[in-house]
Amino acid sequence: MGIIFLFLLVALAAVGESHGKQGHLLRSKRRWVLSTIELEEEMKVTYPYKISTMYNDKTEGKAYEFVISGDGVDEGLFSIDKKSGDVFVHQPIDREKKSTYHITFDVLNPETGQGLDKNLAFDVDIKDINDNPPRFVNLKQKAAVMENAEEGYLAASIEAVDFDQENTINSTVKINVTKQEPSSPQIVAHQIDDRMARLKFKGCFDYSKANMYKIHVMAYDLGKPPLNSTAVINLFVIDKNSHQPTFKQREYQVNAMEMTTYDDLMRVSVEDKDTPNTNGWRAKYYFISGNEEGIYSIKTDPKTNEGVLSIVKEKNFAVTTLVNLKIGVENIEPLTICKDNKLIKEPKNLPPQDSVNITVTMNDTNDAPEFEKYSDDVYQTEESEPGQVLYKPIVKDIDSPTFRFILVDDPAHWVSIDEKTGEIKTIQKMDRESPFVDEDNVYKIVIAAIDDGVPAATSTCTVKVHLRDINDNTPTLVNKTMIMCGNRVNKIMVPVRDADAEPFSGPFSFNLEKDETVNQRWKLEPAHGEVCGLVSRTTLPYGNYSVPLVIEDKQNMIGHQTLEVILCDCDDGDVCRKEMPLTTNMSGAGIGLIVAGLLLFLLLLLAIGCWAGKKTFKYMENDEGNQTLIKYNQEGGGATCMAEPPLLLTPTTDINVTDGIKQGFVQQTELAPGMFSTVDTYNSVHNIYNMQTTSLGQQRGSRRSYEGPSRSASWNSNRRQTVQKSIYKHSMSSWSDNRRLGGQINQRVYTINEDDPSFMEYNPVIYGYEGEGSRCQSLDQLSINNQDDDLHFLDDLGPKFKNLGEISKNSQNIQM
Repeated sequence: MGIIFLFLLVALAAVGESHGKQGHLLRSKRRWVLSTIELEEEMKVTYPYKISTMYNDKTEGKAYEFVISGDGVDEGLFSIDKKSGDVFVHQPIDREKKSTYHITFDVLNPETGQGLDKNLAFDVDIKDINDNPPRFVNLKQKAAVMENAEEGYLAASIEAVDFDQENTINSTVKINVTKQEPSSPQIVAHQIDDRMARLKFKGCFDYSKANMYKIHVMAYDLGKPPLNSTAVINLFVIDKNSHQPTFKQREYQVNAMEMTTYDDLMRVSVEDKDTPNTNGWRAKYYFISGNEEGIYSIKTDPKTNEGVLSIVKEKNFAVTTLVNLKIGVENIEPLTICKDNKLIKEPKNLPPQDSVNITVTMNDTNDAPEFEKYSDDVYQTEESEPGQVLYKPIVKDIDSPTFRFILVDDPAHWVSIDEKTGEIKTIQKMDRESPFVDEDNVYKIVIAAIDDGVPAATSTCTVKVHLRDINDNTPTLVNKTMIMCGNRVNKIMVPVRDADAEPFSGPFSFNLEKDETVNQRWKLEPAHGEVCGLVSRTTLPYGNYSVPLVIEDKQNMIGHQTLEVILCDCDDGDVCRKEMPLTTNMSGAGIGLIVAGLLLFLLLLLAIGCWAGKKTFKYMENDEGNQTLIKYNQEGGGATCMAEPPLLLTPTTDINVTDGIKQGFVQQTELAPGMFSTVDTYNSVHNIYNMQTTSLGQQRGSRRSYEGPSRSASWNSNRRQTVQKSIYKHSMSSWSDNRRLGGQINQRVYTINEDDPSFMEYNPVIYGYEGEGSRCQSLDQLSINNQDDDLHFLDDLGPKFKNLGEISKNSQNIQM
């Protein structure tokens, strides 16, 4: 019947199409009209299983074949017989994976592959069966409930889902409690909707009876047959305060001294059946009666849960007195009790709290004197004349009318006290700037009153002396010595302080002392404020400078201060740079020069020995004129004369003599005591002196070579540093001795008189004129008189002379 009905629908569609085009009915062949095929899931049949057959009326008399495509075809779930049109399913289908399959089929000409009819399609709907049990979702298998909680819902929700078709009996879920251990109080599952329920209880949980419950729950559907799942929830009971604390002892007795405080006079203890170290177990003690004056206190020891009784306020009892204290106890957490499976809510229905009686015997003792004021303030101007009365206390003593006063604390020893009256007087001037005065300008004095009781009782009083300031301090420098980095700045900021307070301190006015040299070198900018700026007017040599300052505070109090300024090169930060160590490199040419110098020195010693054999000269103790520096304010060019080359001796039979005046050769066989004239000897000695001086200048140039290009003269630029470095050690080590030796020879030769018989004995030789001599003035023509000169400048010759001194000092150390 279904097939016939489909053919009728195809015929009606063809008639309608013909009528629409031509305006009248035409006969049309029937076509296959498809519908939805229903297929039950998980069928227990033999596969492949035929589910339907496809027909098409355009296949009559033609070669054709059926082809299907769509859901499940490529996966091998559905297939069709090409000739008969039978449709097959090849395996059981799970509706929960896919509930509907849409399949398209075509009728094709097998030879041409062209379609004989338009594309047709059909759907396969999978019918549900109850094949999925309910499943619990997000189930918490642990829950908790407070002991003696008010009956109602537990903090445990249960949710279950069923993956069968929605809104059918197969997916409708019910939840219930199948079993609980222990059985009281009763726990049930309250259904909220078709998939959720909450646990609910009726009665009370008693921690002392059971502290954990096992609840078995089941979720089931309404399908045929019904399917279910089960789970277990562990319910823990949290202990609450369900027991009153009780005292272990009913009465206590204790003794105490009057006017005495006690941190731990005695202890009381309780018992509690609740869980230790919980708020339902911790005791809280309180006074019921006997402590109306607040003399006592009781606190809980957190470790032992004991009550600690203390005396916190001193009281004077006329006689020994008994004090009765009544103390109660409760827990921090309120008490809750369940009776006959019902929670007691009214406090009046709860059992009464426990209490204990304590008798305290207060023993009467000698009472200490009582000051009217145990702390008092007085006011005094600093630096006042001694002998002034600062304070007189008022004291009373019930037990002992006779008492004496003493000073307990007077750190600066500024006051004295009258032993009978307690009157405090100053014995020294009081200084507000003293270290014994605190930051609030208060000087504290502590006095004591001691009675004549047995034992003697004492009480103290603190007198706070507020000192008013006067202008008794001059401004002073914060730092007496400061560094000025000449390679970076020419200004330093100088901070000042004044021990006095406002208005006797800053801002300050600054001036330089009236000194011409100081004012030529320095100026102040700024010259008013808390600090001043010291500026160098000109470029000054490196060294130490004393700058006298005049500092005036706001009230015209003047202070004279001297600032020591160290002018130097600085490294990173305001720290003077250390002097670089002196090092030398010895070359072959330098070694040769040193050997030549040694030979020259030996020949000089031989010559001096020959002269000493003929005549004994007078030794000059005072070497006046040597190593003396005279200060000249000369800023012109240097000397036009350069030192002549030093005397060089070669190991030949001839000796080359260079004295700056004439040159000549003399045979070694002609050497005789009178070979040199007085002038020749004098100039030769001074050439040796010039040689050493030139060597020292080269050393200074060598030292400068570490900091920049050398400016010293030399024979040529290529040999300059080699010669300087090679003769450095020799020249420096022999500098002092050669200079003294040259001076002694000079003095001895100069003292020879032509009229003296010894002059002929030595027979000085005068050589013939051989050309113009040295352009430099002879040193014997100079007359130096420094008796009237101011030689204080030698105290500070600047950094260059300090370097010269260091070179000389190092050379002497090397020689030693």
